[in-house]
Amino acid sequence: MSVPMGPRAREAALRRLTEDEFDVLVVGGGVVGAGVALDAVSRGLSVALVEARDLAAGTSSRSSKLIHGGLRYLEQLDFRLVREALRERGLLVTRLAPHLVRPVPFLFPLRHRVWERGYVGAGVLLYDTLGGARALPRHRQLSHSRALREAPGLRSDALVGAIQYYDAQVDDARFTMMVARTAVRYGACVTTRTKVTGFLRDGGRVAGAVVRDLEKGEDLHVRARVVINATGVWTDEIQRLAGTSPGAKGSVTVQASKGVHLVVPRERIPLGTGLILRTEKSVLFVIPWGPHWIVGTTDTPWDLDKVEPAPTRADIDYILDHVNAVLRTPLTHDDIEGVYAGLRPLLGGPGSETVKLSREHAVVRPEPGLVIVAGGKYTTYRVMAKDAVDVAVAGLGRKVPASVTHRVPILGAAGFEALRNNRHRLAERAGLPVARVEHLLGRYGSCVEEVLALIEADPALGEPIPGAEGYLKAEAVYAATHEGALHLEDVLVRRTRVFIEERDHGLAAAPEVAALIAPVLGWDDDRVRAEIDAYRAEVEADRAAQRELDDAAANAVRLAAAPAGQVA
Repeated sequence: MSVPMGPRAREAALRRLTEDEFDVLVVGGGVVGAGVALDAVSRGLSVALVEARDLAAGTSSRSSKLIHGGLRYLEQLDFRLVREALRERGLLVTRLAPHLVRPVPFLFPLRHRVWERGYVGAGVLLYDTLGGARALPRHRQLSHSRALREAPGLRSDALVGAIQYYDAQVDDARFTMMVARTAVRYGACVTTRTKVTGFLRDGGRVAGAVVRDLEKGEDLHVRARVVINATGVWTDEIQRLAGTSPGAKGSVTVQASKGVHLVVPRERIPLGTGLILRTEKSVLFVIPWGPHWIVGTTDTPWDLDKVEPAPTRADIDYILDHVNAVLRTPLTHDDIEGVYAGLRPLLGGPGSETVKLSREHAVVRPEPGLVIVAGGKYTTYRVMAKDAVDVAVAGLGRKVPASVTHRVPILGAAGFEALRNNRHRLAERAGLPVARVEHLLGRYGSCVEEVLALIEADPALGEPIPGAEGYLKAEAVYAATHEGALHLEDVLVRRTRVFIEERDHGLAAAPEVAALIAPVLGWDDDRVRAEIDAYRAEVEADRAAQRELDDAAANAVRLAAAPAGQVA
C-alpha cells in the first residue's frame, strides 16, 4: 500500500521542513526533481522536495507524452543520446513502470521511392537495436496499399509506402506524481505550493533555503547539506536568486522553447496507428490518447511568462496546416477539443535556434552546497537525477551507495500484472465494467485497490463524473486523499486530463469535482465557489489567448485575464 499525500500528510511534511536538517533539498517538482528525490532517498539520504505550484505543473505535464529514443537524433548522429534514451525506455516498459508506460506503434510515411526506404529503414533498424530497444516489437516495412490499410485516413498521394516502428507513451503528469509518491513511500518529505524565496548560507556555502508556504503565507527555513535545483525553464531565475549569473563560469543557461499540441476526437482521423511526419523544422506526431489524438508539436523560442505559456492562433494553424497536408479529410478549428502549450528547457542561450540546441543535460556546482541539473528530455529523467545526486553526494563527506533506481519500481508497478490478469474479478467486486477497471489499472497500477476501496465504502463514488464521464468520482476524491491535490485545478488539469479532453475544458465537471474534494480539503461553501471561479477564469484566459496571432499578444491577454501563479 502507498503512503497517502493528503492534507494531514502535508501538515506533517511542513513540520519536518522546519524541524529536520536534510542531506538533500530538491527545488522543483517536475519529473527531474521527483526523480532526484527518489534517487537520493533510495540511497539512504534524508530528502526534502519543495515545489512552488503543483507536481508537474510546468513542462512535465505539457509534453508530447512519449517515452522515446528520439528517432530524429539519429539523423543528427547523436547515437549516445538515443542509446541512453532507448535503454531508459526499455526499463520503464518492462520493469519500472509497466502500468504507466506502454508501447504504441507509429507510421513513418515515405514520399520517395527506393532511396528513402533504404535511408529511413537503416535508421529505424538502428533504433530497433540500440539500448533497450528490444523491449518493443521491431519495425515493419509496408507497401503503399498495406500502409493505407493501417492508416486509411491518409491521402493516397501522401505516401509511396511506409515504415512502422514502436515507441512508448505515458501520461506525463501522472507519472511525475507517481515518482514523487514513490519517493514519499521511501521517506522523502514532499510539499507543493512551497516556493523558494531565498537561500540560507553557512559562511560561503549554501545551507538550505527560505521557503514560503503559499497556502498560509508563512516563511519556513529549511536546512540542508546540499540543495539540488531542478526547476527546468526557471533554472536561470534560481541561479540569480543564489547570486550566480547564468552563463558565468560554473553555471548553465537555459533557453525555453514553446511546444504546442492539439487534442482532437479519435474518430476524426481514421488511423490504426500513430503517425510521425517530417516538417521543415522538426517532426509532427499524431499520437493516440484514449478516445482522442494528440497532434503536435511546434518548436519556437519563448522568453515571456513561463507559468502559463500561451498557444496562439498561429501555432494552431501551423499544426493544422501540416497534418492536413496528409489527411483525406482535413481537420478544422471546430474539431479541436483541447490545446496545451509547454516549455522545453534547452541548454543554450537567447538568440539560439532552439531546434538546434542539445537535448542533453548538464549538472554543475556553481558554488559550495548548490547543484544544478538542467536540460535533457523527459525519457532520460532517471539518468539526469542519478547524475545530479552523484555530484551532490561528493560534497557530503561520507560514503553514499550508488544509485539503485534502475531496480526500484515506481509505485503501482508491483503486482500490476497479477491484478491485470484478475481484472474480471476486480470488476465484479467493484460493480464496474471490465473496460473501466482496465482504464483504472492503466492510471493507478496496483494502487487501483485503494481507489476501489473508496467505491466499496461509498458505492456512489463508482459513478462517472458528470461532464467528465471518462473518470469516476472516486478518482477525484483519491486525488485529494492520496495524490497531493490541493486545488480544483490540480485535479482537472493534472490528476485527470479533463482540461484538454473535454470541449468545455471541464467547466461542467468543476462544481461536482469541487464538491467531492471539499470535505477532504476542509473547504466551506465560499472556498468551493472561489475554486470554481478561479478555474473558470483560467479556462477563459486560455481561450482568449488562443485567438491572438502572436506570442506577445497572447501572453498579454493570458496575464490580463488570469494573473500568473507562483513559480519555483
